[in-house]
Amino acid sequence: MGEEILDEAYRRLHRTGPEYEGWLSNHGPMAVEALVRHGHERGVHRWLDAYLGRLDELRRGLRPIEDWREALGDPKRAGDWLTHFDRELRERPWREVLGTWWPRLLPGIAAGATHGVIRVGHAVRALRTPARLPGIATREAAESPERLAELGQALGYWAARWQAVPGVDLPTGTGPAPAVPAGNGESDVANALAGLPRIADRTGGIRERLGRLPAAPEWPAAVAALRPARTPAGAERDLVALVHGASLDYLRFGHAEPVMLVHAVTAPTAVLRTLPALDPALWAPSVAAAWSATAAVTSVYAAPQPAAPPAVTGGGPAEVFARAARHGDAHVVKLADAVLDAHAASGDDRVLAAAGYAGQLI
Repeated sequence: MGEEILDEAYRRLHRTGPEYEGWLSNHGPMAVEALVRHGHERGVHRWLDAYLGRLDELRRGLRPIEDWREALGDPKRAGDWLTHFDRELRERPWREVLGTWWPRLLPGIAAGATHGVIRVGHAVRALRTPARLPGIATREAAESPERLAELGQALGYWAARWQAVPGVDLPTGTGPAPAVPAGNGESDVANALAGLPRIADRTGGIRERLGRLPAAPEWPAAVAALRPARTPAGAERDLVALVHGASLDYLRFGHAEPVMLVHAVTAPTAVLRTLPALDPALWAPSVAAAWSATAAVTSVYAAPQPAAPPAVTGGGPAEVFARAARHGDAHVVKLADAVLDAHAASGDDRVLAAAGYAGQLI
């Protein structure tokens, strides 16, 4: 039943655009994938009934994407990008399309307040891990037209809103991955997170706030502080540590901007979920990009001073997600989904409290 409901939900959502009310991100595809993933598929259509009314219609393409570099980051070409990836995924295997476009899109990881990469991460998980979706037994069954179309819409949204993190130099294109210094593991991640600055002017949306990062004198050294490991295993370890550390930081600093600081956790989680579908040569630069996203979101949205640890109802992973599903807000659902991954990797019960805290604040 789970696979049928997910595909039905995607069909309903694919009649809508990736944004609404200007440039707010359509969270529907991400939330429904998380709900199905954790066994709450029975509530998906009811959740969608309440959510779909706020969304805009799907944009149609006007002309083909010919010079992809010129069209990156042009939201007026959103319909063209959606059409482009729909065609690519009909003509080529999805892993091949992802492998071509991931290094092109990765330097623009800030796209749509990081929702471009987050949506791709959910889409890749739906395609890559069918055994964890109720009712899906084989990889071939997971590669349904609806799930392939969702990956195309996710990639198209990322391309249309492509945006680099200021002060971060990540290569664009498909050349070999650059050499990066060896990292120092979890302690290195914790120290790098602790050293992130806060911008002085905290008004405006994420585009305005990111634009102020270069004016923060501590920013260049802070964003360069984390050095991902060279090896794929080391890069994965560093990314797991980043998600874990960002989840704990949400408990300390999330009170100021509880919605936006969710993305400091969900963006690197999306990258972590995508790594197994990528060439291992891309893992280290992927961690570097994920770090730049978490660092930027933290610096522009985290509270300047930590708050006292919140009193949050306990419970295991299943109950934590069930409470998030009952809450119903897409950000609460997606954060619960991410911290369950962090808990599975670390065994640290503290990260589960982040989802409950979000449910109190949002």
